[in-house]
Amino acid sequence: MSSEMLPAFIETSNVERKQNLNEDIEESQKLKSGERFEPMSKRQMKKLIKQKQWEEQRELRKQKRKEKRKRKKLERQCQLESNSDGNDRKRVRRDVVRSTLRLIVDCSFDDLMLLKDVKKLHKQIQRCYAENRRALHPVQFYLTSHGGQLKKNMDENDKGWVNWKDIHIKPEHYTELIKKEDLIYLTSDSPNVLKELDDSKAYVIGGLVDHNHHKGLTYKQASDYGIEHAQLPLGNFVKMNSRKVLAVNHVFEIILEYLETRDWQEAFFTILPQRKGAVPTEKACESSSHDKKCTNFEGGSDSDCSEEEYSRNELDSAHEEEKPDKENSTDSTVNSVPH
Repeated sequence: MSSEMLPAFIETSNVERKQNLNEDIEESQKLKSGERFEPMSKRQMKKLIKQKQWEEQRELRKQKRKEKRKRKKLERQCQLESNSDGNDRKRVRRDVVRSTLRLIVDCSFDDLMLLKDVKKLHKQIQRCYAENRRALHPVQFYLTSHGGQLKKNMDENDKGWVNWKDIHIKPEHYTELIKKEDLIYLTSDSPNVLKELDDSKAYVIGGLVDHNHHKGLTYKQASDYGIEHAQLPLGNFVKMNSRKVLAVNHVFEIILEYLETRDWQEAFFTILPQRKGAVPTEKACESSSHDKKCTNFEGGSDSDCSEEEYSRNELDSAHEEEKPDKENSTDSTVNSVPH
């Protein structure tokens, strides 16, 4: 091979090499692209089918939403027409008559509770607030000694509490806000049984969830402060199969119900959970094994089914959603069984 032909041969070889390289690259790309078109798995196939069906049914879903809105609108109109007797919410709110009675949840027991019990108390307070806002005769609601774990928990889990309306949330103790002669502490240890509610008074509910570990604490506090005390007349009207434990919100709701009906028995049986097996005292006496004649324990009159029949009950604040089959429910240091 002459020296003149050598450069031409080298150039031709380089071109061929480049062509071969390009062909190899194209072939590898074809192989790779061919891998993407391999048969799909069953899961991928199902996913693709569902996606296709979802796209096809887009208009159908849109139509269903329109029909649902129309149906709800029609239902609301029918409800408003059927509530011509004044039971609809807007009409009821216009009929609200605010009570001058003050109802206080005393939160001064913060250091005696575990965090889990503080959280339960917080939920009960939320329920009290909601029920008072809906009541026909809402009370003057006070939350006193507000601070510590309770305030921290509310700040973290219920930041909207700062915008609550129709409630007085105070860091001060209730004795610093209200005259002592106007205060009545609701405690089960009190020998005094309420017969009526005085709208000029301020009733205190102990905000303590302690699993009945601090018996007599609220009664002692009331006595130490020289405050009048009493218990709700639960034992005069109700016999319960389960432990006589009421949550803070139950006491609160019973008082709201009584302000509307002025009937203790109706208030108790409207609010008390069914799981407590509450029955009127006269029926409980009739079904007793002794089959003795029983008269109502009213006005201090003697009775075969006297208050001794009811065990001492520390109605300390209980979790609103306590289970009926658990006897270690949270207790409330408020209210209400004669003993």
